[in-house]
This record gives sequence, structure tokens and C-alpha cells, in this order.
Amino acid sequence: MSVQDQGVRAAESMAPTASAAGSDARANDSASNELLALLRSALGSTWWIVDTVSGEATGGSGLPAKQLPSHWSALCGEVARRGRVEFIGDEEPLLGLAVPINNYGERSDDASRHVAVGLFLSTAALADRATADQRAMTAFQRDFGWQHADAARWLAEQSPWPPERLLAVAEIVLSKFAGLRRIEALTNEADRMSAHLTDLYEEISLWHRLTRHLRISENEEELGRLALEWLTAAVPAESLVLQLRCEPDSAGRQLCSAPAFLTQGIDCCDEDTFNRLIGTLGLDREVQTIIVNPPRSAEELSDFPGLQQLIVVPLAAGENLIGWLAAVNHRAGEEFGSPEASLLASVAALLGIHAGNLALYRQQAEMLQGVVRALTSAIDAKDPYTCGHSDRVARISVALAGEMGCERKQLETLYLSGLLHDIGKIGIDDSVLRKPGKLSDAEYEHIKMHPEIGYRILHDLKQLGEVLPVVRHHHEAWNGRGYPFGLAGQEIPQMARIVAVADAFDAMSSDRPYRRGMDDARLDGILRDGAGQQWDASVIDAFFRVRDKIREICGRAPEAESVHEEVCRLT
Repeated sequence: MSVQDQGVRAAESMAPTASAAGSDARANDSASNELLALLRSALGSTWWIVDTVSGEATGGSGLPAKQLPSHWSALCGEVARRGRVEFIGDEEPLLGLAVPINNYGERSDDASRHVAVGLFLSTAALADRATADQRAMTAFQRDFGWQHADAARWLAEQSPWPPERLLAVAEIVLSKFAGLRRIEALTNEADRMSAHLTDLYEEISLWHRLTRHLRISENEEELGRLALEWLTAAVPAESLVLQLRCEPDSAGRQLCSAPAFLTQGIDCCDEDTFNRLIGTLGLDREVQTIIVNPPRSAEELSDFPGLQQLIVVPLAAGENLIGWLAAVNHRAGEEFGSPEASLLASVAALLGIHAGNLALYRQQAEMLQGVVRALTSAIDAKDPYTCGHSDRVARISVALAGEMGCERKQLETLYLSGLLHDIGKIGIDDSVLRKPGKLSDAEYEHIKMHPEIGYRILHDLKQLGEVLPVVRHHHEAWNGRGYPFGLAGQEIPQMARIVAVADAFDAMSSDRPYRRGMDDARLDGILRDGAGQQWDASVIDAFFRVRDKIREICGRAPEAESVHEEVCRLT
């Protein structure tokens, strides 16, 4: 199983907590109070909230009732089950009206067990109010436990209701309540969705910015610094930590350029402390993502004062662990959860992929450089009198291009081009290549074939595609009298024009078996006279600006092992 496939070890159980239960109770109270307020506003009278499971009745608008009639409580369960407004008491002239309470979209599972019960005086009392009041007094004392004074006060305050109108108004109130609760639920859902979309946008934005910077020219540390900087806006952590461990894999290959320990935000720990934390949590033995929140953190992080909340995710290149990404202490003092851990894991996976790609790129680059060095050695073996010429041309070309403002990628291409510009001489007859005297016309035409031969030799190496124009055109002349195609001026690729000057300078300044290298005055005169004729005048101008540096370059052997290192040293 790969490191990325390891699961998140949660710090807390997923079972409902006391705080969640408290939230449900508050939701019940909110629903009950809201419905009661609507019912009292529309219908007046006295209302209770009945728990259909326990039979307990609360409310009563200050009346001292200890109970409701037993058959009313029993009927409330049916009202809650059916979910509609119904009469549960009809002891003339009293009416008992039951209204089911639901949260209509809120998460509480207990709302449906509660019923609002209202007590009303029926219009039947209008026929003989004295008899009706007496009958009501008897019912109050028998079924509600009210004292005579409380019952008399209640009767004096009531306006009788026709049963059918009472039922209709109650249904309208319940419908309005359901609509309000639904609107509230939809509003809450919209708020949650908005927050989720905001988090998702931040995550996608972070991924977009990181993927835009997945350039081979950037090392793991550069991308890691950007990731920490951008994660600050997406993860509410006081501190973010990225550790890169530059350890070889089982085959001895380096999986990152260099070790690094990067932090963002409040300085929470040094690398030694972080390594000790990883060991304490057992992550060096079992690679996985871990979330630690209070109260668990009080025990597991007791040796690390100040650490309260923590997320640590592994950073891997393929199957190989190369480091860790961590978030330390929630900025609001809250708990870290799966959303933050998932975002960190996604970023860690991206950084791991980038590190793996860089490692693969380095391997391919080393192989390509080995091929180039082998080909350069073949040229030197073919013509020992020009040994070192290709390497000097490569370094001179980089110095010229650097002076002309070329980018680093172009400099590296130029260095390879300089090394390989004469590779086609492998196909030239030794008798012509090593001839100490002047070449005949036929021999000169033969040696003029080496740019095209070099082009054919390298044509199938796709990694050297940008080198091919230089190999093919480094003997073209600004005035169009060069070879092999007689290109002129801007038709000649710029890098070929640069190598042409470097090649000519080294050839004229180096000793040969048949002649000594030219002195500075004569060489300078030839280059100046050839500006705008044989060579690009802008390249000649750059040459004279860095002439001393070029003399120094030609006087020493290359020191770096890679193209990138040599270009960095030369510039």
C-alpha cells in the first residue's frame, strides 16, 4: 500500500457528542417557542407543550396545572404520528386542540414527539353561559387540578370559538410555521453550501496556483514555500511546517534535491523538535495522516508545550516517504477536522508527485549529459589536435549569451549545442580532418558536410531537438555566404550565430600542428572586420564587452559535473 493510501486516523469518535445533543435540544426549544408564539398571536388562550413519550406537559401560561387529562395525553401521540391538527378534547364547553410540532428541515430527531395543546371555550357556552361555566369548573377541578379561583379567572378571559373556525385557523398557523421553518432550513442550507463552495474555491484556487508552478526548473523547496504561503489563506492554522528529507531510495537514488525545513506563520518548533514529535506520535514507524485535538492532545503532546491541535500528513514520491506537511494549532482555538486534513493531504500529494518528477528529470538529464560527454569524447578522439575545442566553444557561447540577456534555459541549450556543434566530424575522413596543410577544393567541400552529418546523427534524440538548429547552421554567415544552406542575417537562428562567433574565436586563438594561434591584435581585427559580414554584429559587440572573461574561461578546465551547474558557474 502506498503512503498516499494510508487512512486518516481521527482524533475523536464519530459518535454524537453531548454538545450535539445540546444543539438538538436547543433546536426543539426554538421550534416549540416559535410555534407557540404564532398560535398565541392568532388564537390566544392557554397552551402547553406535551412530550408524547413521557406524557409531560409544560407551559400553561402561568396556570398552576400539574397535568392534562390522561386521555388527552394519550391522543397527543396519535396527533404527532399523523402530523395534522386535531381536536383531542370535546367536553362541552371546553375544546382541546392539538398541533404537531416539526422542525421541517432541521436535524433534530425529537421534534416529532412534541405536540402543542391549546385549551379553548366553545361557542356552545353562548347558549347558557352560567351552566357552561359550571360544567367547565367541574372539568377543571377533575381533569386539570385547577383551583376554583384559577378556573374562574381563565373563564372570564375567554372568547368562545366555533370549533370549525378554530381548526381552520390552527391549520393556517401550522402551514405558516412550516413555511417559515422551511425557509429557515433552506437559508441555513444555502449558508452551508456557500461556505462549502468558498472552501472548495479556495482549494481549487490553491491547486491551480500550485500546478501553474510545476515547472521542472523549480525545485521542491521553491514549490514548497509557495504551497505554505498559499495554504495560510485556506487552512486556519497558526503555523504550517514542511519538512523534506533528502534520503535515497532502495536503489540509492536521491528523491529530492536537498533537505529542507520550512515554516509559515508563528514559529512553533525547530527541526529537531519536529523530528522528536514525529517519533512521539509513532509516525516514523507507521506512515499515516494523523489529527490530534484536545483532550487527546493533552496526553500525546504533553512533552511539547504550546501544541494544542495538530495535523500531520506524509509527503511521498511514489512508495517512498520524503517528508511531512503539518498544521499546528487552530487560529480560533477550534478543532482540526477532515476538511483541513484532506486539503493538506492533497497538497502533500502534489508536492510528492513534483518531487518524483524532478527525480526522474534529474535521472534523464544525467543520462543525456552522459551521452553528450561520450559524443564529445568521440570528437576529441577523432581529431586529437582540437581536443577541448568543443568544451571551450560551449563555455564561450554561454558567456556571450549571458551578456546578451538570454534566459537560463537558452544558456543550457547553448552549452549542449557548443559541446555537440562539431559532432558531424565523426563522419569526416581522417585524412581530411587531420591534414596539416591547406585543403583542396574537394577536401573543403567534404569537410563542409559535417553540419548536416551532425544533424542526422542527433536527429532521433528528441531531448536534443533544440540543439539541432545550432549543429546545422553554426557555419552560416551573416552575409549569406556560409554553408550548408547559405542563410543570411536573421534567417540564421540566434543561438547558431552565437556559437559561430565562439567557434571562430577558439579556432583562431588555438594552436594547431600547422600554425600557431593568432595574437590578440590580429584576432580582434578579424572579428571587428567581420561584424555585419561574417558574423552578427550584436554578438561581436557582446564578445568585446566580455573579452576578459572569455580569456579566463579558455584558460581553465570545466569544473562542474552537470550542464546546469556549469551554466550557473559561468553566469
